[in-house]
Amino acid sequence: MSSIEDQIREIEDEIKNTPYNKATSKHIGRLKAKLAKIKDDAVARAMASCGGGEGYSVRKSGDGTVVLVGFPSVGKSTLLNQLTNQESETAAYAFTTVTVVPGAMEHRGANIQILDIPGLIAGAAMGKGRGKEVIAVVRGADMILILADVFSQEHVDVLIKELYDAGIRINRERPDITIKKSGMGGVRANSVGKSGLDDDEIRSILAENKIMNADVLIRGKVTQEDFIDAMFGNRIYVPAFIAVNKVDLVDGETRRAIEKDLADRYGTAPIMVSAVSGYHIEELKDTIYEQLDFIRIFLKPAGGKADLEEPLIVRTPATVEGVCNKLHREFVEKFRYAKVWGSSVKHDAQRVGLPHTLHDGDILSIVTRA
Repeated sequence: MSSIEDQIREIEDEIKNTPYNKATSKHIGRLKAKLAKIKDDAVARAMASCGGGEGYSVRKSGDGTVVLVGFPSVGKSTLLNQLTNQESETAAYAFTTVTVVPGAMEHRGANIQILDIPGLIAGAAMGKGRGKEVIAVVRGADMILILADVFSQEHVDVLIKELYDAGIRINRERPDITIKKSGMGGVRANSVGKSGLDDDEIRSILAENKIMNADVLIRGKVTQEDFIDAMFGNRIYVPAFIAVNKVDLVDGETRRAIEKDLADRYGTAPIMVSAVSGYHIEELKDTIYEQLDFIRIFLKPAGGKADLEEPLIVRTPATVEGVCNKLHREFVEKFRYAKVWGSSVKHDAQRVGLPHTLHDGDILSIVTRA
């Protein structure tokens, strides 16, 4: 591990000390690709050695899954208990949680799975502590709640870096990049719009991963890091937000200073909570619901009336096929057509197929073969 860390530090220092300009962009791109490869290999070895030990294989359930990510002792277990009434063991010392503890939060008609996982530490992505098992769980979540407390808000940087090193990209859209390897012809790069990368940078990055022949299509503006991520093809893109716990233990001035600091650094103000007193817990529940991008679909049986009391909760983008799969896989296998009332169609009772995208508040009737 020390030799890998030395290699990483050496390359990071070279990147930092090399001024970026047109003449150096090709060299810097190659260094970044080399660095990503070393980290990716280290993470892959850590994951392969874990095999998902007891307590770390969690079946996703409900309308969405949120994982609590934080250093030990920031109050994840207490917060889980407050959100879900789940009895996760709590104590005033580190690493109380040694397995994944799931709980269910009912809010605004949605059933949301909340996962309390062991605390992350620096080096977790490379397998330190329980990092390899924890990261495997995080990669499968629909959203990440990064939890700090008022005494350790500086740990947020470490947590975000560990997630990044593990191939988890938070609050970012997947770049529209297609790389198809070929047997000959070199690298042929095409861009729709100004990509921000020139052909030499693209070839240099691909060469570092021993890709000498490929067809590349880039849509929109991208960075070298975006292109490297697309080259590896194993990155996870997931929404996340920050909450700060134990705000009842500091005065108002300190609380406001922490909130401003994190808002300035990350562009969005954190949710300031107290898992013990319940302060801002309802606001936290609302934020979880809204960040998961839920919409409500009202189901109407053929020839019957729509159930406007209990909507089906689904995440966007929501298609008719996605709703069918959520109800039962036979709905897709026996699907004939669907009828929709609402803003996603031009007129009420419009016939649509499986690919149709639904909007919040739509009424849906599914017609199947007998």
